[in-house]
Amino acid sequence: MKTKSYINGKWKSAEKNFPVHNPFNNNIIAEVDDMTRADCVEAIDAAHDAFKIWSKFTASKRSRILKKWFNLQLQHKNELAELLTKEQGKPLAEAIGEIKYGASFVEWFAEEAKRIYGDVIPAHGSDKRITVIKQPIGVVGAITPWNFPSAMITRKVAPALAAGCTVVIKPSELTPLSALALADLAEQAGFPPGVINVICSKDPNAIGAEFTSNPKVKKISFTGSTRVGKLLLKASADQVKKISLELGGNAPFIVFEDADMEAAVDGCMASKFRNAGQTCICTNRIFVHENIHDEFVAKLSNKIQALKIGSGLEEGTHVGPMINEAAILKDEAILNDATSKGAVIPIGGARMEGQFFQPTLVCDVNREMEIFSQEIFGPIAAVYKFNSEEQVIELANDTSYGLAAYFYGRDYALIWRVAEALEYGMVGINTGMISTAVAPFGGVKESGFGREGSKYGIEDYINIKYMCWGGV
Repeated sequence: MKTKSYINGKWKSAEKNFPVHNPFNNNIIAEVDDMTRADCVEAIDAAHDAFKIWSKFTASKRSRILKKWFNLQLQHKNELAELLTKEQGKPLAEAIGEIKYGASFVEWFAEEAKRIYGDVIPAHGSDKRITVIKQPIGVVGAITPWNFPSAMITRKVAPALAAGCTVVIKPSELTPLSALALADLAEQAGFPPGVINVICSKDPNAIGAEFTSNPKVKKISFTGSTRVGKLLLKASADQVKKISLELGGNAPFIVFEDADMEAAVDGCMASKFRNAGQTCICTNRIFVHENIHDEFVAKLSNKIQALKIGSGLEEGTHVGPMINEAAILKDEAILNDATSKGAVIPIGGARMEGQFFQPTLVCDVNREMEIFSQEIFGPIAAVYKFNSEEQVIELANDTSYGLAAYFYGRDYALIWRVAEALEYGMVGINTGMISTAVAPFGGVKESGFGREGSKYGIEDYINIKYMCWGGV
């Protein structure tokens, strides 16, 4: 466990610190040094200097160091997962899954580092030649959330490093320990000083302001709320800074009449209750055809009632605590609004002792309720009825968000129509689990832009340079 920030290959102290709490019992796990905007400037300067060295490394040399980092993450997956569970709350099995998932991005982009190809283009004149090369963009500021404190770092940092960029990471102040542990392993892997820097601060506004205003930062990658993403986008506009945003979601989960019922229920559970519903691609609105609605709800109810709630470190736990009190109050407010407008809660619906919220089923909901338009970010399953393909597509798309969507059905023609009609960056067809390093993760509309993972993920960290050769 590290508690100091990592700047230019050294662990740096601060005059003040802030506590990191275990959301299960609110105990203080560690006191982390609280860095200032001046420290952030130092980290950016270090990354800027290191870029001159790292960008000149051959792709294969960068790849080898990334592979070492990947192997170290897998070697220490159990310790990393336990640390993650302590500061974030998710069940240990999920935490181990996150460590392996996060490491898979490092492995993938270690290999992609050697596949950043340019082009030779047929020229417009007989005495000319046209070539295109791809170059690393420079220093990257990465701002990551608390719900996936390890994977959201590797998903941004691995492609940046593979491309030849250097990074300054600002992890959530709620979960900084996972970021510092990854920095420790990066040091062991052999990254030169300044290539990876981690700034922990209780004042995210100050760090964000430095990222957006400092001309040495050429690119910002942010995962978090739509509100904050818009602020970063506006602040970056003065320098026309390259930015990628992975923001909020309001995922529909559609179950058509011909769907495999058991598979649909299992997929819904996996998508809805993972990480206590605190993920950006969680199922938010469950649309079930009216002819199978009652059967689906009965089966879903049985699954919800079987969930074990408790400490993430306790074996067999399915649902851990909420991240903080504010998250609980938000869920309570959403449910109060729904019930005041006619919704029924057959299961759950209340907070539990500590920072827990009961896995909840809400029925008789409609689009006039806040639960239809707001991102829930909690263990609340809201079920709606629909009666036609046209109606459910209109309902599913009636949101400013466009991150992930899911649906279950067997008619291949319907599957094609629905997949094309859904206004989302990612669509799960007969599956509730879509995240993988080999596919492009990202959204449309107010869920942001840019893609993470896959062959497309490295493009956000590259500039394309066209060279016209004359007098040939």
